[in-house]
Amino acid sequence: MAAREKILVALSGGVDSSVAALLLKRQGRDIVGVYMKNWINEDNVIGHCPWQQDIEDAQRVADQIGIEFQVVNLMRDYRERVVQYLLDGYARGLTPNPDVMCNREIKFGVLRAWAQDHGFGAVATGHYARRIVQPDGRCDLLEGLDKNKDQSYFLALLDQPQLRDARFPIGHLDKPELRRLAREAGLVTAEKKDSQGICFIGEVKMHDFLHAYVPEQPGPILRAGDERLLGEHRGLHYYTLGQRKGIGVPSNTDRQAYVVVGKRATDNALLVAFDQPDAPGLFQTEVRVHGLRWPDAPITVARSLEGRVRYRDPRMALEFIPEAGGTARVIFREPQRALASGQILALYEGERLLGGGVYV
Repeated sequence: MAAREKILVALSGGVDSSVAALLLKRQGRDIVGVYMKNWINEDNVIGHCPWQQDIEDAQRVADQIGIEFQVVNLMRDYRERVVQYLLDGYARGLTPNPDVMCNREIKFGVLRAWAQDHGFGAVATGHYARRIVQPDGRCDLLEGLDKNKDQSYFLALLDQPQLRDARFPIGHLDKPELRRLAREAGLVTAEKKDSQGICFIGEVKMHDFLHAYVPEQPGPILRAGDERLLGEHRGLHYYTLGQRKGIGVPSNTDRQAYVVVGKRATDNALLVAFDQPDAPGLFQTEVRVHGLRWPDAPITVARSLEGRVRYRDPRMALEFIPEAGGTARVIFREPQRALASGQILALYEGERLLGGGVYV
């Protein structure tokens, strides 16, 4: 980073972004804190949406650190680029990933553009990831050193210009050390618990969110294999591949539970089977991905890589085989469980994130 590069720090009101700002300030960086107002619970969706408290906490942290603080209203962009993507995906039977899309479209999309328009050279966030600048100016993205908190998966769809303008000040820390720094600095967020829920919507359960926005369309629950009718569901959008809880159908078999193995659009059927290795459709060794994005040069020839099939899963060995139209075939060395259409596959070479795509 240039000595007096002007950096916009996205303060969420949580401890991670608070320490990110603290470290940049201690390094003598020219920084301004910003809170992105992306969602207000105007529609009374059940759940806690603590945006007002988060703004207050972000403001107090900025005051404690001694930096300017602003609030930027991105609600329209968030609805168009993240919420609509989420709802459209579920309505089509997919399982979207709003956190990945939020990073690509909002933090390092709309907010980055706002930052550039206002004279900033970079956007910093509280992600557990590391950015390395190579001698030729190209930027690599590495996993965070704290493997329990690594968030590189959520950055899998960034491109090189976005990565070039990104800063991840806490990627070299583990969580206990980060909280220790926050406590020593007396930050009001030092003991604040990590947020759970949809990106920037707060503690809202996905089921409640979908119930508020996606019309229910009941259909049959069928046992995969023999098509036996087991019950009725209220809408395929409430279910995802690999789901065990909330299906509403008892197995009536000792030590056996039903799991979702498919969603069939032709007759609006939810397919379930006993959660076993031979459950039809539950495990896959081969998938196709589309919408590939590469922080660096695209991979155009078959290569042996590693992939993280979902957040917090370990990297798995795979063969990546590019195809026409920005798609690829992926063959895993070991069968993978519940690869839901619409979710994200992040591709790695060791700790280095190479890119990502969306399961077809």
